[in-house]
Amino acid sequence: MEIEKKMDAFLRICKQNGLKITPQRTAIYKILLESDEHPCVKIVFRKAKHIFPNISMDTVNQTLLTFNQIGVAFIVEGTGDVRRFDANMKNHQHFRCLKCNRIIDLQRKFLESICTPKDIIDKFKVLRKTIYFEGICDSCTQRNYV
Repeated sequence: MEIEKKMDAFLRICKQNGLKITPQRTAIYKILLESDEHPCVKIVFRKAKHIFPNISMDTVNQTLLTFNQIGVAFIVEGTGDVRRFDANMKNHQHFRCLKCNRIIDLQRKFLESICTPKDIIDKFKVLRKTIYFEGICDSCTQRNYV
């Protein structure tokens, strides 16, 4: 049910932005929505290729960048790796494992209330505050990858 609501919102936002709703765009967005791994273009491309054998990597890349521009997905910054995408537009934080490169969503309410410094507000228009942690995940710690 949650995915259906998000797909409806996606279609509405596409229309508001004058973006043609194609089967490829819809499938790429659904792939992104159903993923919990913050996939890169290559991962989304491989999954989309099963649905649309003739789809190109460039189409997937441009589609994901368009999703970022219209606000239905965003690029997880700071990974030092290939661009990773997230369709979870709710305010949340990320943890990246430096060993396995997994990105994990965190939901800590107290971090959402961190105030933007006045000198930044006075000078810039802040659109998003992102909190990003790096370290070794529990799985890698248990495998003694530390």
